[in-house]
Amino acid sequence: MVNGKELIAAIAQVAQEKGIDKEIIFEAIESSLVSACRRQFGQQANLRVVIDREDGKYIVIAQKTVSSEVEDPMLHISLEDARKINAQYELEDLVDITVTPKDFGRIAAQTAKQVVVQKIREAERERLYNEFITKEHDVVTAIVQRRDRRNVIVSLGGLDATLAAGEQMPRERYEFGDRIKVYVMEVKQSSKGPMVQVSRTHPDLLRRLFEQEVPEIFDGVVEVKSVAREAGSRSKVAVHTVHPHVDPIGSCVGQGGQRVNIISGELRGEKLDIIMFNPDPAKFIAAALSPSKVVTVATSPYEQEARVIVPDHQLSLAIGKEGQNARLAARLTGWRIDIKSEAQARGTDFLQFTKPEFVESEKIETDAPEAVAAEETYYEDDYYDDEEYYDDEEYYDDDEYYDDDEDDEYYDDDEYYDESETTAQ
Repeated sequence: MVNGKELIAAIAQVAQEKGIDKEIIFEAIESSLVSACRRQFGQQANLRVVIDREDGKYIVIAQKTVSSEVEDPMLHISLEDARKINAQYELEDLVDITVTPKDFGRIAAQTAKQVVVQKIREAERERLYNEFITKEHDVVTAIVQRRDRRNVIVSLGGLDATLAAGEQMPRERYEFGDRIKVYVMEVKQSSKGPMVQVSRTHPDLLRRLFEQEVPEIFDGVVEVKSVAREAGSRSKVAVHTVHPHVDPIGSCVGQGGQRVNIISGELRGEKLDIIMFNPDPAKFIAAALSPSKVVTVATSPYEQEARVIVPDHQLSLAIGKEGQNARLAARLTGWRIDIKSEAQARGTDFLQFTKPEFVESEKIETDAPEAVAAEETYYEDDYYDDEEYYDDEEYYDDDEYYDDDEDDEYYDDDEYYDESETTAQ
């Protein structure tokens, strides 16, 4: 059985090691002892337990009402008995009576042990929560632990997190012990401790990776304006700077492509387009459609719609496999984009917005060989050579990249484009 001094020493040790206020532990023990006493004295009894903070001794006090008729001895005391304690008592006064049971020491020791253990657990949960809530919306390194049905459980160092099936990169394998970068989507407290949800597909994973690898972005010299991503396949990142002597695209690429290659490697070879942001929507849209050249862009700011004409031989390049390039450009810029070739647009009013509520912006006229997209977009021969990058057999093998079962989920033809007028949204 734990005596008073041992109890005080144990509470002091726990408070110091776990960073818990000693008074919180004392109050928790007292509250638990009251619950234990009510099982003996009745649930209606007005009880409280007091532990001496110096020597650890404890007493149980029942508060009784002075009454002319004592119906329940645990709730009432006669006026005569009350005045034996203090002659000043009157009817309806409250009297504190010590009712500590003889075997209360055993109950107190057991309860104190349970409360201390519980407080240790709560302190650990609170510490972990406070540690990981600061990492919410950030990138951390995780170690793959196991699979739980379709989910993957990863360790973040002292805490497990869930990589849900919908947050896993397509065709990426997760083996025990693999170290991967994950984006912390949400940290929330629960009865079982902190629960952490992480992602490998979130666009902000790419944004944070650029912040880690590119000092200019981390320092705020270069800003990532927007990110459009189809995880495991291809992404577009728009960057900008107000410093005239800083090349934002070159900063992101690094010497010999070192920086961008590290990020691409972390994402299992995901192709990365780094685009120069432009406050002019038409020029920004033209750049976002790279590696395709752009001839003309007309915009309607009211409906956030743009109509683009590209050279005849580059229509498929502008649209991309299954509409991917146009779709990513639309997400990156936030505009709905319609694309036609010069032959398709010739002799039509494609560039004219006929609805009265539309307001047409200034059109950009460029020669195909010197299009805005070509001038303002970084692309290496290894990634963006027109013939190599869009070779159907090498980069878009149907079985490997566009499994039939996934077509409906990722590339709905009706939603993103049709044969007569290709529309990305």
